[in-house]
Amino acid sequence: MPADADQPSSPAAPLVRTRGRVRTLEFIPGEIQSEMHLDAPHRITLDYVRAMLCFVLFQPRPAHIVMIGLGGGSLARFCHRYLPHSRMTVVELRADVIALRDQFAIPPDSDRFRIVHADGAAYIATMARCADVLLVDGFDRDGLPEALCSERFYRDCRRALRHGGVLVANIFSYDPQYPSALARLQQCFQRHVCSLHGIAGNNRILFAVKAAEGGPPTPASQMLARLRRFKGRGLAWSMAHRLLAHWIVLRTQWRSHTIRLAK
Repeated sequence: MPADADQPSSPAAPLVRTRGRVRTLEFIPGEIQSEMHLDAPHRITLDYVRAMLCFVLFQPRPAHIVMIGLGGGSLARFCHRYLPHSRMTVVELRADVIALRDQFAIPPDSDRFRIVHADGAAYIATMARCADVLLVDGFDRDGLPEALCSERFYRDCRRALRHGGVLVANIFSYDPQYPSALARLQQCFQRHVCSLHGIAGNNRILFAVKAAEGGPPTPASQMLARLRRFKGRGLAWSMAHRLLAHWIVLRTQWRSHTIRLAK
C-alpha cells in the first residue's frame, strides 16, 4: 500500500473557462460556481448571488461586510463598486482561488477592501461585534463544509455581528446537512431567521438577524418581520421574490450612481 494511501487527496485546481465574453469558475467540471461577463464585470448573472445581495434590505449602508469564500468574486466586485460607504473583508481558504483575482477583475487590496488567506470558521471565531453583514458562501468539492454550518460556527457568527447585523448563508436544498443547519441557525439566532421561497433554485439563501430578546426593535428586525409576512409558495410567490431581488440590485446601483454624481 502506498505510504500516502490514508491521506486525504488535495483538492483539484479550480477550473477557469472563457466562452465568448463569459468567464466561469468551476471546482467540478460543468458545475459553475461563479460567472462574470467580461464586458460588464459588475453585472450579476447568477440568481443565488442576486438573492444574497438582498442583505441590503436589512443593512442598506453597512460599515463592515465580512465574506467567507471568494470564488469568482461576484459579491466582492458588486459590493466594492456599489456600496461605497462599506469596508469589505473577504476570507478565502485556498491560495489558488485568490491567485485568480486578476482574471476575475477583483479589486486590489486597499483601505476599504482586502482579501485574507485564512480558514473562515477560525477567522470568524476571532471577531466580536465588529461586522454589520456576514456573507457565508464557502463551498468545496463536496459541498458545504461542516465547519461552516456547525452550532459553534453560527454562535461565533452571532458574536461577530453588531446589534442589528445580518448573517446571509447559502446552502443547497438537497444538501443532507440542510435541515440540521437550519435548525442550528434558528437556535443560535433565537429564531430571527427567514428566507425567500424560490428566489434562487436549489440554493436556499437564509437571513439571520442579531436581535436582543425584549429589546427595542432594530430596522433589521422590523424588516425581518415584514419579509416573514411576504412569504408563500408556488410559482406566483417565486416570481415575486425574484422580481424583488432584481429590484434590490437595480436600486443599489442607482443609489451608488447618485452618490457619485453628487461628489
